[in-house]
Amino acid sequence: MPRPKRPRNILSRPIANEFRPVGIDSKEEIILSLEEFEVIRLIDYEEMDQSQAAEVMNISRQTVGRVLKVGRYKLSKSIVEAFRLKVSGGCYKIHGNGYGPRSHGNRRGKGRKGSGYGMGSNKNRMD
Repeated sequence: MPRPKRPRNILSRPIANEFRPVGIDSKEEIILSLEEFEVIRLIDYEEMDQSQAAEVMNISRQTVGRVLKVGRYKLSKSIVEAFRLKVSGGCYKIHGNGYGPRSHGNRRGKGRKGSGYGMGSNKNRMD
């Protein structure tokens, strides 16, 4: 059984949640999770290295590398094939100046059995 997924810390939500190519009615959609968006923002826009981004997000450097690879692939695929890009979902906590309703609270991914943070049911948990 895999380890439960830790929620990733993100500083804020994106200003826009969806990007569409102009002049093309694309029915295809690619979903970029908020943690993938945050890793791309920290490394490519804020010019942090993977170790610094890992510290900010409270995850390992190897996890940052994996999330970055998937996020960059989704971003490039949406540009090359003119797909809509939607930013939503994931397992994260917002820290900082998020916007919108409940931006100060926790966001939970579906995880196993839909019980938040990927922990499955609360049975047999020893806290």
